[in-house]
Amino acid sequence: MVQTTPFLLVLSLALVAPSFSAKKCVLTGRWINDLGSNMTIGAVNGRGDFAGSYHTAVTATTNKIRVSPLQGSQHNTNQNSQPTFGFTVNWSFSDAVTVFTGQCFVDETGKEVLKTMWLLRSRVDNIKDDWKATMVGINVFTRLHSQKE
Repeated sequence: MVQTTPFLLVLSLALVAPSFSAKKCVLTGRWINDLGSNMTIGAVNGRGDFAGSYHTAVTATTNKIRVSPLQGSQHNTNQNSQPTFGFTVNWSFSDAVTVFTGQCFVDETGKEVLKTMWLLRSRVDNIKDDWKATMVGINVFTRLHSQKE
């Protein structure tokens, strides 16, 4: 019995230690997606709300692309280090709105990744054109580090 106690102690530490060192995924900061679009997410308040800006690299309009505001919310992270979230981008240069939903992950190398799905709703002139007004897609965002980092 005396020899089993040290083994059990070491085993329990090995099982518990990874949770102490697990990196928390944080939404706040600058991100770039697989298409080259950039977004900045500001501080997340106590209710999980946040605001920021989105600069898309792609558009279906001929209008000049401008930075657009975003508003969102994340699930409370007190018990979860990889939170779910959602945000809306109100495009400054078109009559469209996009909603994103996703989860913030820390991959096996410790890199933060946002896996998202989105719906983009464009304005149409007639209800008969409603069928072509909504597009759906996915984007993967990674943290955009400054030159100083």
